[in-house]
Amino acid sequence: MSHDISVPAPADAPALGVGMVGYSFMGAAHSQGWRTVSRVFDLPLAPAMAAICGRDPEGVRAAAARLGWAAAETDWRALIARDDVQLVDICTPGSSHAEIAVAALEAGKHVLCEKPLANTVAEAEAMVTAARAARERGQLAMVGFNYRRTPALALARDMVARGRLGVLRHVRITYLQDWLVDPGFPLAWRLRRELAGSGALGDLGAHAVDLAQHLAGEELTGVSAQTETFVRERPVPGGEPGALGPVTVDDAALFSGRLASGALASFEVSRVAAGRKNALRVEVNGTLGSLSFDLERLNELHFHDHTQDAAEAGFRRIHVTEDSHPYLAAWWPPGHGLGYEHTFVHQARDLLQAVADGTDPEPGFEDGLQVQRVLAAVEESAGKNSVLTPVQPQPV
Repeated sequence: MSHDISVPAPADAPALGVGMVGYSFMGAAHSQGWRTVSRVFDLPLAPAMAAICGRDPEGVRAAAARLGWAAAETDWRALIARDDVQLVDICTPGSSHAEIAVAALEAGKHVLCEKPLANTVAEAEAMVTAARAARERGQLAMVGFNYRRTPALALARDMVARGRLGVLRHVRITYLQDWLVDPGFPLAWRLRRELAGSGALGDLGAHAVDLAQHLAGEELTGVSAQTETFVRERPVPGGEPGALGPVTVDDAALFSGRLASGALASFEVSRVAAGRKNALRVEVNGTLGSLSFDLERLNELHFHDHTQDAAEAGFRRIHVTEDSHPYLAAWWPPGHGLGYEHTFVHQARDLLQAVADGTDPEPGFEDGLQVQRVLAAVEESAGKNSVLTPVQPQPV
């Protein structure tokens, strides 16, 4: 993926109409990207925030006014049919990704779809088939793994690709949150398999798997896993007092894997890790050195050069705020850091540039399908890994 800043766009850069389906957490984050990107980067296309879609008429109208969209729709089919929408941004639960994406591509629209690409491998495969057919007609499809657009992780990918770490030996990623520690937290859509597909595995593990493969530049070829649901029932929103419903997804997952080169990978994802709010941590070890990243210090990348004399060697901090670092030339003077929301601005920037150039955006739907296959393999492995029965003490 190129990180060069585009040639400045003329003042009358043509508009690309964007329509977005969904307006909650991810919808707000994506809106920030579309609203900001042309004010920061000089691009040959300018996004026009044409319409936003949601099922609740009052809610979607309020979201349109708050987030900067020109119009509101309550039917995603109507949004796709709009002449002023050339790109459809999908920020809905995973259960609707495939239907909306395939319909949008078949209607001649470009598509950005939030991760994970789908709820099942079969749905992801159908989306890839539609994306390949649309590519022949000039439409592009991208999946939203926004953490790739963190400047420090983009720099890490460049350093691995340039051989600064030598031969890779190990990638380890943990992604921990704590919003489900309280057993009284309600049975939200993210806790229902029919809507979310999986729990911490799809929500957090999808990011972890994509980053592992992206940073290493190779795919996982096998996994061994354990998953657990610690709170099996939760209060039903809007239900009778005391009414509980079953949680049908995992709370946490642990799995290991092997990359195509033979390097090992390990993963831990949880939404019940008390005290951890959005703790994504990445480490890559190679024969010539190591890289370490912590999302809670997202403007920093730590690098150990193992070729140095051991008496002076050690991890050193790279403050990723220089003009020469990925994406940073368009932002603030060195030392003035960026935040989470900037990853969505960078995502919009890269997709708009790809549409203007007619080149395949990264990550594409094929990348999303590969992640989906890994997630399915993790669930399959976890289903086979039985819990040991405690040995009962024998009477004396």
